[in-house]
Amino acid sequence: MKNVIVGQSGGPTSVINSSLLGVYKTAKDKGVNAVYGMVHGIKGLLDGNIINLSTQIKNDLDMDLLKRTPSSFLGSCRYKLPEIIGNEKTYEKIFFILNEYEISAFFYIGGNDSMDTIKKLSDYGEKIKSPVRFIGVPKTIDNDLAITDHTPGYGSAAKYIAATVKEIIRDGLVYDYPQVSIIEIMGRNAGWLTAAAALSRGEDCEGVDMIFLPEVVFSLEKFLNGVERLLQKNRSVVIAVSEGVKLSNGRYVCELLDHVEYTDAFGHKQLAGTARFLAGKVAEKFGVKTRAIELSSLQRCAAHVTSRIDVTEAFNVGGAAVKAAFEGHTGKVVTLKRVSEEPYMCVTELADVHYIANVEKKVPIEWIKSDGTYVKSELIRYIRPLIQAEIAPLWVNGLPRHLIKKDKYGE
Repeated sequence: MKNVIVGQSGGPTSVINSSLLGVYKTAKDKGVNAVYGMVHGIKGLLDGNIINLSTQIKNDLDMDLLKRTPSSFLGSCRYKLPEIIGNEKTYEKIFFILNEYEISAFFYIGGNDSMDTIKKLSDYGEKIKSPVRFIGVPKTIDNDLAITDHTPGYGSAAKYIAATVKEIIRDGLVYDYPQVSIIEIMGRNAGWLTAAAALSRGEDCEGVDMIFLPEVVFSLEKFLNGVERLLQKNRSVVIAVSEGVKLSNGRYVCELLDHVEYTDAFGHKQLAGTARFLAGKVAEKFGVKTRAIELSSLQRCAAHVTSRIDVTEAFNVGGAAVKAAFEGHTGKVVTLKRVSEEPYMCVTELADVHYIANVEKKVPIEWIKSDGTYVKSELIRYIRPLIQAEIAPLWVNGLPRHLIKKDKYGE
């Protein structure tokens, strides 16, 4: 292979750059001449915004910093490629650019929507008999990619959530008057992130009192009745709720507070306000102090508390993608397969992108308690290995040091 190109797409994570490093280092180790980066994903490629990663990653220190730098080093996008039929000119332009840069393999690091890009490009490449190989590299804190046991990015986000929830619980126990804290956690249709709040429970912590996931229809009446029962015995109540919980009529709870206007290219509404709405209802009904806490982007960029398991697996799936391309694969996504629980161990495999793109993996209903207010031990056992161990930031002047993208000349 002469040259390869890599991009990052969708929401960032605290370990997505470990996957980028996995692609870069493995490709260079295999003798690839140039590893190019798409700045802002496929949109950047269409705009001609392409850099040679060798101008950015010049030594071992840069590699160590990149591994510890949160968010998408190359920048991201939420750009939906059009369907092939009727839009051939878009694809002709993409393949013209790939040919111009003498690209042999194209790697895209992302989630469901990013795998849609891999699917369409590999389908078009097959149609025109292009030699370019297209491989998807899994990434998403939402953990909602099909087939793979879990996705890089999820373990570190889960670790941050569980640690933060423990601290919120401690804070709530300071005063002798009743209060209710409602923590809103990302998760549009899948509750994997919110479920991580259950890890807060242990010998040194009472844990959250209730957990509400989008896999179960949300009942405001059941929620308020649960709060009432908890307030009768606890002076502090802490509840974790997914931003995407819906009522029986299909409406998001957050839409009861704000009219959601923004919708991205893939048709996803911006969700926010679930905790604020529920906190308002609790204060109105029970007259107690309430707090609405939105973790928001904090849960996906907390590189100071990443899981070492997550960092390692993120690097490995990037490297596995390059190896797959060298072996002649295309239209594939690297997946993780859990082969052992004790000790925990995952290996990489390949899956057809057509079985992953636009398919959402949700929390199994059998892992959620029948009343929909908490999760079962099976789910906790599934998550716990993914948050193990740490990788320390490189601290400079008391703060973590990050690797910052320079211009295309490395200046």
